[in-house]
Amino acid sequence: MVWANQRTDSPPVALKKTPAPLPPLTYVPLGERPLRRLPQLFIGLALYGFSLSLMVRASLGVNPWSVLYEGLEHHTSLSFGAISAVLGVLVLLLWIPLKQRPKFGTVANIIVLAYSSDLGLLLIPAHLGFPARVCLLVGGVLLNGLSVAVYVGARFGPGPRDGLMTGASAATGRSIRLIRTLMEITVLAVGWLLGGSVGVGTVLYALAVGPTTQFFMPWFAYRSTAEQAAEAALSEEVLAGQRCEP
Repeated sequence: MVWANQRTDSPPVALKKTPAPLPPLTYVPLGERPLRRLPQLFIGLALYGFSLSLMVRASLGVNPWSVLYEGLEHHTSLSFGAISAVLGVLVLLLWIPLKQRPKFGTVANIIVLAYSSDLGLLLIPAHLGFPARVCLLVGGVLLNGLSVAVYVGARFGPGPRDGLMTGASAATGRSIRLIRTLMEITVLAVGWLLGGSVGVGTVLYALAVGPTTQFFMPWFAYRSTAEQAAEAALSEEVLAGQRCEP
């Protein structure tokens, strides 16, 4: 028997919070929230270029593409940043047979990286002591991983090298991992033969930049309007299901 003044409602349900899944990081049109996304893109690219200059000034080995830039720098009158821009344009030419189309972020990648890396090399002195160089290397690798999460998370389209990787993977049917590995080994070998610096920094970069980017990506990955609406609807379904649990 239930008395009139007896409460019969169920105790409150402790709702479980689940982290939002990472969005697919595909291209989002330029017109969607540009005031929110453009600063993130340019800041991320500027930090990326600056992180390259940190690793160069550390003189303990740089990432594969920077090895190639350094190697070419020994044989041309172009600056580090100018070489990165020229190679970026040349890589874009390889997009044509792969039927890839550059986006806004692709062009911004070429321009901002060139200027920011040269500015960093201008500001950071060379021939520092070994402890300072170690700090530059570690800071450069960590900043590089962070910057990748920032500019990729803005979702304005891939850079020249990333677009070549995805296009070649789609055209050949090979995995992105295989294509990327072959690209990195090729540019590293050519850069080393041209006199680029390969060392412990190259190994550290290969081991650390991926996990660092993965760690920071959830904080910077932009969610489109459609994805936010879908996540909100999914959250409502989950909460409704949890309320119905005994």
